[in-house]
Amino acid sequence: MNDKFFTLPEEKQQAIINAGYRVFSQNSYKNSPVSEIAEAAGISKSLLFYYFHNKKELYMFLWDKCAETTIRFLNMYECYEQKELFESMERGMRAKLEIIRLYPDMGNFAVKAFYEKDPDIRETVQESYQRYFRLKAEKTCMKLEPEQFIPDLDIPMMYREMYWASEGYLWEMVQRGDVDVERMEKDFTKLIKFWKSIYLRRK
Repeated sequence: MNDKFFTLPEEKQQAIINAGYRVFSQNSYKNSPVSEIAEAAGISKSLLFYYFHNKKELYMFLWDKCAETTIRFLNMYECYEQKELFESMERGMRAKLEIIRLYPDMGNFAVKAFYEKDPDIRETVQESYQRYFRLKAEKTCMKLEPEQFIPDLDIPMMYREMYWASEGYLWEMVQRGDVDVERMEKDFTKLIKFWKSIYLRRK
């Protein structure tokens, strides 16, 4: 990536970023024309390639921007400060839904990128995601109080099971082409309530 991108006025940087999110969220990686991104951003294709050497570099820049924004919002909602897992999860859910509301194209892009099948991009995205996921899991688990859960619970396995369920839910929404924020909030609220009934120690 050419660092001169960051010397552009903030408004122009944002126009390029938003154009990338919009086009990539509407198409597969392979079928997202760079010329369309450039046109939506109000610049030439050659200038876009001056800032980003190829389509993959632009795509990964946008993906990392998503991750940075997500971490910023999770910190803003104090998700990592909680000692009760489900309080942390509920705050995390609200943080992520707020991102989707504020930046709908970025939210759709993130979901689409996670399930991207193109071999040119899939492995890189998944490696990046696993790094962010491990960081999130480690930061969350460090503060957890085991006494809140039922006796002899395999906490790492519980965490993975909830992750797999959430992943399956998102996959279903993507397959239907229906990333509905209001429905997601209702469904995840029910899901968290269900997990509480299973895993939390009765008081």
